[in-house]
Amino acid sequence: MSESAAQNPDDEPTPDAVLHAAPDGDPTPEDVVLASGRDLTPENLEWARRRLAELGRSALDRQLP
Repeated sequence: MSESAAQNPDDEPTPDAVLHAAPDGDPTPEDVVLASGRDLTPENLEWARRRLAELGRSALDRQLP
């Protein structure tokens, strides 16, 4: 990016809705496991179920940047 583009006052930050993709419905245990970088094993799925029960949707949000 050029210096003049970086100083352009008309530049607006990109809205969050454009930056982040989320599932349309509630996250599944599989979503949480995959977002954490773990393998889909019975143990990891149970861990994800517990996280979802404890944290709700934020269980997935906490795994993503």
